[in-house]
Amino acid sequence: MSRTTRLIAPLAAVSLLALAGCASGTDAAAGGAELGSEENPVQLGVVGASDPYWEVYEAAAEEEGISLEIVDFTEYSQPNPALTAGDLDINQFQHILFLAQYNEESGEDLQPIGATAIYPLGLYSDKYDSPEDIPDGETVLVPDDATNLARGLLVLQSAGLIALEDGGSAYSTPEDIIEEESRVNVETVAADLTLTSLPDVAASIANNDYVTKAGLDPESAIAVDSASDESALPYVNIFAVRSEDADNEVLNRLVEIYQTNQDVQDGVLEVSGGTAVLADTPAEELQASLADTQEAFAASK
Repeated sequence: MSRTTRLIAPLAAVSLLALAGCASGTDAAAGGAELGSEENPVQLGVVGASDPYWEVYEAAAEEEGISLEIVDFTEYSQPNPALTAGDLDINQFQHILFLAQYNEESGEDLQPIGATAIYPLGLYSDKYDSPEDIPDGETVLVPDDATNLARGLLVLQSAGLIALEDGGSAYSTPEDIIEEESRVNVETVAADLTLTSLPDVAASIANNDYVTKAGLDPESAIAVDSASDESALPYVNIFAVRSEDADNEVLNRLVEIYQTNQDVQDGVLEVSGGTAVLADTPAEELQASLADTQEAFAASK
């Protein structure tokens, strides 16, 4: 099989967006050919097309009669504007929170049509084997950067260690902790200090990058966010399309192929070091979560 992957670098992306219809699968230049045909391949934007499972995925799509061209971007800021401009038919590189911020800031209406995986944020301890074992009044650390801070608080709430005002959101802060309903004290530190400080506290929230650097097994986390937990939905990675294409049969079939092809799923797990939690959350739930997250983002401004 001959595989075509286009790399869009920052300057090239500007040129791409300036050229009307040069890559759009729905452009009139395709001569009205059906989307997914050889004459009009689906343009899928990603960041990191060198991951081996993308080639497996492309082959699986072709076996289903869908011609697919993977467009590789070098920066996360690029695939959504390219999709908005019609230079892509679909993209897959972001979670709902990222898309919500893009939609709110740009005034656009890109929509998720399928989930891929959530890359868990974990709670680690060298003293306790489960959140239930942590005594009341102990201290737990969370990273102080905005995204991981809110997400870490949601993990602690899901683990039964704290309670957050209004159930928490992707924009929660320590000020939202309901002290009288919480079992532990929460302190914030720089992300790279959460695990180095572990001997001094009951537990720490840490993302996979720092877990690996600390020589810990990601599977040793005593709690992680789950794709089935509503509070974790904003962090589920998704396929996104323009709103008018949300019901497109070819694009939705591509989601099904990703979610059901075992070789693709195994490849995603391998690249993540076994930490990805594969997800098949229905599009309706993803879209509802996007609406809620956009509302929370607007309210946080």
